Amino acid sequence: MTDERAAAQKDASDVIRSIRRIVQAMDVRSKRVARETGLTIPQIVVLNAVRDFEAATTAEISRVANISPPTTVTILEKLELRGLITRRRSTVDRRIVHTELTETGKAVLADAPPLIHKRFFSGMAAMSAEDQASIIRAFHTVADLLEPDEPAGGSGPTEAGLPA
Repeated sequence: MTDERAAAQKDASDVIRSIRRIVQAMDVRSKRVARETGLTIPQIVVLNAVRDFEAATTAEISRVANISPPTTVTILEKLELRGLITRRRSTVDRRIVHTELTETGKAVLADAPPLIHKRFFSGMAAMSAEDQASIIRAFHTVADLLEPDEPAGGSGPTEAGLPA
């Protein structure tokens, strides 16, 4: 094995270890959020997407939340059953469904803890714009490298193994 190849394998192992640390931290955070709200992180991400659009369509929510359309529909069904959102068909095009937060949904979001620990936000804010941009580029590159060659179930976004 060449020195370059050995160095590349060591670097890849370091990246994988860091990803595992991130996954573990997100798992701990996810459990805390679920305990406090009764919602999963993907459900809160979808609620945030609904809040950010007036009469959001399922396609918009899916795109903004980076969750596949079928998973988005499942999450919306669960949120509707809990009375956190309302959905109604478009009067112009019956294929389009608009989603809005209920007052209960707005209250749940207002009381929900941050999805990422505050230390992350303060740490990022303390970095230079150049360092922030570098981190963002690196994460995009790693995410692209980890994408499957052929997305399962179509060409939509993936859920990164997060439960609905």
